[in-house]
Amino acid sequence: MSLSTQPYKGARDFYPDDKRLQKYMFGVMRRVVESFGYQEYDAPIIEPLELYLSKSSEEIVAEQTYSFMDRGGRQVTIRPEMTPTVSRMVAARRQELSYPLRLYSIPNVWRYERPQKGRLREHWQLNVDLFGVADLLAEHEEILVADSILKAFGAKHDDYSIRINSRKLVDAILRDHAGMDDERLQKIVRFVDHRSKMPHDEFREGLAQIVSEAKARELIKIFSAKSFDQLPEKYQKHPSAQNLLALQKLLAASGISNTLEDISLMRGFDYYTDIIFEVFDEHPDNNRSMFGGGRYDGLVAAFGVESVPTIGFAMGDVTLQNFLEGHDLLPKLPTEIDAVVVMVGDVYGAAQKVLAAWRTNGLNLAVDNSGRKLDACIKSAVKSGVLHVLFIGEQELASGKYKLKNLESAKELELDQEEVVKILKTE
Repeated sequence: MSLSTQPYKGARDFYPDDKRLQKYMFGVMRRVVESFGYQEYDAPIIEPLELYLSKSSEEIVAEQTYSFMDRGGRQVTIRPEMTPTVSRMVAARRQELSYPLRLYSIPNVWRYERPQKGRLREHWQLNVDLFGVADLLAEHEEILVADSILKAFGAKHDDYSIRINSRKLVDAILRDHAGMDDERLQKIVRFVDHRSKMPHDEFREGLAQIVSEAKARELIKIFSAKSFDQLPEKYQKHPSAQNLLALQKLLAASGISNTLEDISLMRGFDYYTDIIFEVFDEHPDNNRSMFGGGRYDGLVAAFGVESVPTIGFAMGDVTLQNFLEGHDLLPKLPTEIDAVVVMVGDVYGAAQKVLAAWRTNGLNLAVDNSGRKLDACIKSAVKSGVLHVLFIGEQELASGKYKLKNLESAKELELDQEEVVKILKTE
């Protein structure tokens, strides 16, 4: 029986065109976050399972991790996210690091879930985390970074919205207004986090199983509020609600006017402690959450060190690509190869000196030394997306003049060594 050519379900092969797109997206991400002073880090792809047991969502740990016992008898998992890892790293050097500490990474992460549009089992994820800032300036900066990334791809504010909420406000409502204890509060938070994925009747019935029917009706009314001023007056005046309004003013002053108040926004992770946000694609064919984040002040302290105020967000490559494609924001990305060099005759050894000189001058050259007919070499270059073919034979080496053909225009030039560099760097 022959082996399958398909990759593992929910994962992707990256051929050169795919990798080129990934490199482009990662390049824009890096350029923007580094312009805000963030520095890149990385960590092992395998972590102890216990790292996620207390602070990630129960669903991710119980149902979505790739967990196994290693040969040393340790329970480990392939990382499903990066927040516990970066918190561990900061805790390990809590006294050595300088604050505010700005860190980012673009790791490969894995979650065992049903593959669907926007969700795969394997993906890459930009993580942007700010440690050591306790006030709203941190929330403002993180959302500003996220907004700047989308703008750098050419997106306009009509293309997406930024929905904001506060887990402190939600907790206050659930504890005071609905009389929730910690266990039921977490159940409701996780349940409401899946609200958009179920019909209204199913949501109402499920909520009534956690609380009473009457309480369920009250909570549905609250979670259906379109803005914070539709909440009961007590919660409109809550410090967390006032904090959210102040954040909106800060963002508006920075030109970010596409924020929406969403009291039903939960972000299902257990470690969030206050303001949370999600960025939604407003395209009618893909109207969904793309990415988000929030404040998680207590996670570093879980490692036995002094607490560090922290906020961060994560942006997945799959949802980002869907967004860019849906809004026609992906540029045509040329191959990294400047020219295919076709050897005419037995000149491979003799041509090495000029090839080395061109590469030293920054040209990316792929040598076709297959010995095929010229037409076959040219067809192969066209198929690979290369714009130029450069011919080298005994005559060219002797005269120092090289034939360069543009495969789009079919224009052919005879150039000296320096002119070849100039043309290939400008076209």
